[in-house]
Amino acid sequence: MEFLHDTHFWEAVAFVIAVALVWKKASSAITGALDERARKIREELDEARKLREEAQATLANYQRKQRDALKEAEEIIAHAKAEAERLGAQAAHDLEAAIQRRQRLAEEKIAQAEQKALAEVRAAAVDIAVAAARRVLAEEMGARGSKLIDEAIDSLPQRLH
Repeated sequence: MEFLHDTHFWEAVAFVIAVALVWKKASSAITGALDERARKIREELDEARKLREEAQATLANYQRKQRDALKEAEEIIAHAKAEAERLGAQAAHDLEAAIQRRQRLAEEKIAQAEQKALAEVRAAAVDIAVAAARRVLAEEMGARGSKLIDEAIDSLPQRLH
């Protein structure tokens, strides 16, 4: 009976008792949590069953409304076809007039753009000619005729425009 005097033995006994007490309290808490979860699942299943029944009733209601709506849609389509034919003829006439108007306006805009582009090309040609003349005269005359060249260049744009 030496083991009764051994501290390791008593530590093991205390550990087993502590684990047993903790297990007893923990098992009741775990059991309670599991019971609560089972209750919630049952409630959710009942709610799901109720929602399913409501959904089936709503589906039947909507199917009936869909049949009614299809009949009404067929009537609307027949009326719309007749109206579309009438509007189509009117739209074709209006479209032809609008196309003629737009074509005339486009031709006018093209003519204006051509005139503007021609004027811009002329102005650019004059500017290029002036710059080229300035460069040629500057190279030929050098520093001695710079005053005469400047005067001639300054008067050149007035003569070309």
